Amino acid sequence: MNRKKLILSLLVICTTFTSGCWDKTELNEMAIVSAVGLDRNKEGKLVGTFQTINPGNVAGALQGGGGTNPPISIYRATGDNVLELDSIASTKISRDMYFAHANLVVIGEELAKKEGLNDIFDAFERSPEFRATTRIVIARGVKARDIVETLTAIDKVSAEKVIKTIETTEKTQGKSISINLQEVIKNLLSTGKEPIISGFTVKGNTGKEDKMENTMSSDIEANPNAAGIAVFKDGKLIDWLDGDKAIGSMWVLDRIENTHTNLNWGGEKDAIIYSVIRQKTNISVKMENGKPKAFIKVRAEGDIREVKVPLDLTDTHVLIDIEKKLGKDLKKTMEDAIVRAQKNKADIFGFGEIMHESHPKEWKKIEKNWDDVSFPKLEVDVQAEAFIRRTGLRNKPYLSNLKKNDQ
Repeated sequence: MNRKKLILSLLVICTTFTSGCWDKTELNEMAIVSAVGLDRNKEGKLVGTFQTINPGNVAGALQGGGGTNPPISIYRATGDNVLELDSIASTKISRDMYFAHANLVVIGEELAKKEGLNDIFDAFERSPEFRATTRIVIARGVKARDIVETLTAIDKVSAEKVIKTIETTEKTQGKSISINLQEVIKNLLSTGKEPIISGFTVKGNTGKEDKMENTMSSDIEANPNAAGIAVFKDGKLIDWLDGDKAIGSMWVLDRIENTHTNLNWGGEKDAIIYSVIRQKTNISVKMENGKPKAFIKVRAEGDIREVKVPLDLTDTHVLIDIEKKLGKDLKKTMEDAIVRAQKNKADIFGFGEIMHESHPKEWKKIEKNWDDVSFPKLEVDVQAEAFIRRTGLRNKPYLSNLKKNDQ
């Protein structure tokens, strides 16, 4: 009995001294920020655009009701730094701005070029609310505010539309890269790898992107689109990678998941469509004659998805010839991307980091001048192999029969 009384007394004492949630904030006191856009105006002031979620409108839209009110609200603020923008924007909202669910930051192209990312990201990294997994994009050809303000049809919160578009474009085309705040900061601090960030733009009628009418038609007037990959050096935007240059870079970075490759054949352009189903890129750096040399090996596997010329895909020799041509084209695509990076004097592939890991003593000697001296002269040996696993349900294209009937 005495033991039970003792335990009960201890529980009462512990309960007395246990603190509650002293800094709690109720949900109805928060303005949940989903995206932040940063631009610089003509007066040289920093302009912040904050996309906040309207919970009731989002829920109504998802349930099939409502639809007349926007699922997001936009607030703007002008100041000298990121922290000041937060303070000024808070005066326009009846609730506390809550950034823990902000999953997108859009940086204006002009701001990224002239001033860079260092000061901006320092503020984000120090914030106790901001997530390290927040995605980063660069507004290309438009203001960051144009992307943040856009209303979209399928994804009610447009920040989600931007993120999903980048992820899909990276997986299916290799022309974008999904990268977060933590990864960008890591690359900014590294002397052996420069950051790259996806670009995003608004195509169509840019005066309609923030109007509800933009979501009420099957033909969207202003639609956010992925737009290449931005290359940075010393924290500033220096170049854009599009098309094959972007795809080649993603192959080197081992970021390709599923993509299609068009192959010219028999004098016909894009005659064979090869769909990559799996791939692996391995990079190593070795010292040869006192100089670093990079080695890249790529192995791709995929299926033949479309054939526009008469071909007998049951013939092993034909398949081998196609595989050789695929490997040759892939090798050139990667080499062209590497040459572009060397001209930019920006090691976006992380060859320097790999050398640091494998040859730390030699790295110390060339670390300071890696991007400007050693990397542009770096010899890179690229080996690419492509294998055809399936040719589809038809081994001989029906085009072969059409050719015979025409004769």
